[in-house]
Amino acid sequence: MSSLLQDLLNLNLSESTDKIIAEYVWIGGSGIDLRSKARTLTGPITDPSQLPKWNYDGSSTGQAPGEDSEVILYPQAIFKDPFRRGNNILVMCDAYTPAGEPIPTNKRHNAAKIFSHPDVAAEVPWFGIEQEYTLLKKEVKWPVGWPTGGYPGPQGPYYCGIGADKAFGRDIVDAHYKACLYAGINISGINGEVMPGQWEFQVGPAVGISAGDELWIARYILERITEIAGVVLSFDPKPIEGDWNGAGAHTNYSTKSMREDGGYEIIKKAIEKLGLRHKEHIAAYGEGNERRLTGKHETADINTFKWGVANRGASIRVGRDTEKEGKGYFEDRRPASNMDPYVVTSMVAETTLLGDH
Repeated sequence: MSSLLQDLLNLNLSESTDKIIAEYVWIGGSGIDLRSKARTLTGPITDPSQLPKWNYDGSSTGQAPGEDSEVILYPQAIFKDPFRRGNNILVMCDAYTPAGEPIPTNKRHNAAKIFSHPDVAAEVPWFGIEQEYTLLKKEVKWPVGWPTGGYPGPQGPYYCGIGADKAFGRDIVDAHYKACLYAGINISGINGEVMPGQWEFQVGPAVGISAGDELWIARYILERITEIAGVVLSFDPKPIEGDWNGAGAHTNYSTKSMREDGGYEIIKKAIEKLGLRHKEHIAAYGEGNERRLTGKHETADINTFKWGVANRGASIRVGRDTEKEGKGYFEDRRPASNMDPYVVTSMVAETTLLGDH
């Protein structure tokens, strides 16, 4: 790119105008694709309530018929825009009909209801989500760093590995890490994964609905960065068949009661409740998960529910620290990398805290 174009992209608007650019982000018709468009507003904006609603053509995203195509965007959370910087913002939205009904792919609306339930809010549910993903070459949809049409050496050296023959795409990963911190996302770490070309970032601890907002915006920022790098981002739970690890979105969870003395007993009761609704959770935990949850590659079989301390072949893993201290958190290892965090977090909260309702 010419340096002049770069200069223009880096223009600091606040030197000449009070106008800002707001990039409205929403989830498209597949439930995993992100869409966005931008508009000019007078800034600075510090709260989503200051933002106008907007609309888009839902017939072009698989979310409305052509003859009644308007879908309304409600701004829900704002983040600093790491691409445009200055006072410019990214806006996480959810989608409604003109009559104010959430459209079917709007999973945030129901999640927000669950998180605002007094019994849930009182327990201050914390989430930490470990988002795994795979970077693919654009032309051949094959992982970066892999020989075209061939395979690298077997798994072993790649997890948290370094070196040009083991770590592929670190510039994207680090750019994403910093961009998320800049945006105000509570990103807590990154690491290279077991399969080469696969990476993970973690978002959290985040309370309630904000876990979903932050993970979706972190995904948005990541896909924008891969776009710049000319690489394709995949959240497929098993991108390569065979003896290669799949990709998950392990969800760590605790409530106020679990974090306080005697919490381990509450954790065990919560896990028991999750076991009773195993089938419903699996059905909502991401598409194609049956290709990942085979009982191999650090997973439990999809039809089996079991939990254990420090067991990565379990559906639910409790850490050694939590067992030792008698309080803490647990990890639901079942969600696939393409899960909707609004669905998973609210379902875990609902099952464990509103199970008897």
